Amino acid sequence: MLYVHSSPRALCPHVEWAAGRAMSRAVNFSWLDQPAQDGARRTEFTWTGTVGTGAAIASALRGWEHLRYEVTEEPTAGSDGGRWMHTPDLGVFYAQTDVTGNMVVPEDRVRYAMEVAGSNALELHRELRLALGQAWDDELEPFRHAAEGNPVVWLHRVG
Repeated sequence: MLYVHSSPRALCPHVEWAAGRAMSRAVNFSWLDQPAQDGARRTEFTWTGTVGTGAAIASALRGWEHLRYEVTEEPTAGSDGGRWMHTPDLGVFYAQTDVTGNMVVPEDRVRYAMEVAGSNALELHRELRLALGQAWDDELEPFRHAAEGNPVVWLHRVG
């Protein structure tokens, strides 16, 4: 799946061209207004392709800082799946996924988090949130909900 959560209207045809080039075929997306951001558009597109197509799509869209998107590549019998998330503020996050869609955090990454944190539980929590891409999920969540037709409620930290 390709979810473009927000794109400036003028960029939409370029997104289609870049994604189509990564998939080696022409594509036409059905763009809708993105209620979470004035003037932005959103789309969802189901694709099929060879292993590595998800990485190609994510790479093709990576250079445009005004895009918010997610690419999901399902696992196959011979390869793991993957999930790429991009936001203008955070850039790209990648995680391997298993057959049920769960993110896989490699053993070395967990060991690193434990080493860095030592006995500090808050630091371990911070490191694991980083390994799971929590900041990307947090930033994309209002755009995901808006895409489902739900009203957007922006919460701002005070104090």
